[in-house]
Amino acid sequence: MRAIAGRQMRGLPQGARIDCVDNSGAKIVEIVTVLNYKGVHRRSPAAGVGDMVIASVKKGNPEMRRQLVRAVIVRCRRPFRRADGTMVQFEDNAAVLTNEQGETKGSGIKGPVSREAAERWPRIAAAATTIV
Repeated sequence: MRAIAGRQMRGLPQGARIDCVDNSGAKIVEIVTVLNYKGVHRRSPAAGVGDMVIASVKKGNPEMRRQLVRAVIVRCRRPFRRADGTMVQFEDNAAVLTNEQGETKGSGIKGPVSREAAERWPRIAAAATTIV
């Protein structure tokens, strides 16, 4: 049971490359697996807005590259439905690097953050400039 009301639509499959929008040093990360994903046999896991994933850093600082990190999806191009019936869609896919408790590695987040991710992860909401 998820704490966020509404329908979760998972638009980022395993292996998707997404932008990292914090100032932690990573630029592009690739989804390795989705945490707490309960799926179907032989179905590859997919992530949606507010999900925590394990990702591999593909582009960024030399000390950040080729590391496995945890990240939270904050924006997704796949339209998803909110509890009040509105459909929300962003221009790009974006994630923020975090630790196991959900605290951000960077100090700032570029661009808007979805309300679903902000309600589920309060430390991301504190670092966000805009919540949509």
